[in-house]
Amino acid sequence: MKGQIMSSQIDSATLLSRANELVELARAAGADQADAVVVRSRSRSVAVRLGKVESIDSAESDDFSLRVFIGKKVASVSANPGFDLKILAERAVAMARVSPEDPFTGLADAADLATSFADLDLFDPTEIDSDSLREAALAAEEAALAVPGVSNSTGAGASAGMGGLVLVTSHGFSGSYAVSRFGRSAGVIAGEGTHMERDYDFDSRLYFGDLDTAGDIGRRAGERVVKRLNPRQVDTGKNVTVVFDPRVARGFVGHIAGAINGASVARKTSFLRDEMGKQVLKSGLNITDNPQVVRGSASRPFDGEGVAGKPMLMIEDGVLNHWFLSTSAARELGLHTNGRGARGGTSVSPSSTNLALEPGDVSPQDLIRSIGTGFYVTELIGQGVDMITGDYSRGATGFWIENGELAYPVSEVTIASNLKDMFMRVTAADDIDRSFGTASPTIAIEGMTLAGR
Repeated sequence: MKGQIMSSQIDSATLLSRANELVELARAAGADQADAVVVRSRSRSVAVRLGKVESIDSAESDDFSLRVFIGKKVASVSANPGFDLKILAERAVAMARVSPEDPFTGLADAADLATSFADLDLFDPTEIDSDSLREAALAAEEAALAVPGVSNSTGAGASAGMGGLVLVTSHGFSGSYAVSRFGRSAGVIAGEGTHMERDYDFDSRLYFGDLDTAGDIGRRAGERVVKRLNPRQVDTGKNVTVVFDPRVARGFVGHIAGAINGASVARKTSFLRDEMGKQVLKSGLNITDNPQVVRGSASRPFDGEGVAGKPMLMIEDGVLNHWFLSTSAARELGLHTNGRGARGGTSVSPSSTNLALEPGDVSPQDLIRSIGTGFYVTELIGQGVDMITGDYSRGATGFWIENGELAYPVSEVTIASNLKDMFMRVTAADDIDRSFGTASPTIAIEGMTLAGR
């Protein structure tokens, strides 16, 4: 499995030196403060379909970004390797001089900066070449096509890569880390003509040895799609209990994260903006966020501003405790950063890390049995979520629940409610998978409207 893609983490000494030089040049050009970031990425992927290779892709980049501050004015520039550091720094300072003032801008307070970095074991140096990726992709597709009832393939893939971050600030922070990533996927079709159904399965891990086998991924994709054959429509109804499988429930938890993002609260674009300290989830439910999980999918030793975030209980027993905060969002809200600033190109904005809706104490099977009649959702369609009002309306497919069992597949329905109401009606099962950056068990939500035939 030898290759070049994972042969090293980050040439941290060279990149740190280059970032430090960029910061010093910005200060020399007239900046009061500055920080420089280098985002390094390396990736290789192979895609196959029906036993043939469709693409073999390799990519690598080192993207430099510089932010400069003159008083309360800020400007950011970015460039690829080979640029002239001095010219870039001077351009950024010139842009800052003519920028409007932002009363909340600036580097994180020096007292908040990380002074030591936890070893989170985020990098696997295993090298995977294109031949090995091709073999895994073919094996996944072969296993999927072998499932009785599968009629075609939409493709399978395998990938390996890494990403790294280098950060240097003018007030003394200097640090770097690297994260590896490996993935496998398969997508298939069952049925023919107008009665075709599609589904997929995948796995993504930081460590190669933790990946599900290609055969298991393909088999699960095939089994998922065959179960969806010959779907029915169901009658429109109110007060329907809707069960989200974990794949769908992760998106629901993502809506919670969006609603408690400090930037959205500051912009008044969150329907929970006035709910701090109040009950926003059903009693007994907890939302946690922890950037310090060893081998965590979204772990990081420090955030995009050099602040080491701590584990936080964002929502406790249904009560909202915290917003996700970067330095600027915190200042705008009169609060203090909690180390959730994520670097996005030249900007920093709040973001969750390893986010989880903590599990309940009932199995998903017992949860479904307790419902009796309802709708089990395996896929959502469309973007019908208004984060200002909380209004929620999504197309959905899945299975109808009768007598506490999954009875038959269902398609062409819409589920609707308001997220405020949904949050207060959630029951969580015990089947959480924490290998994802956003994790959730199976959840049931009472009192939704279902639009069918």
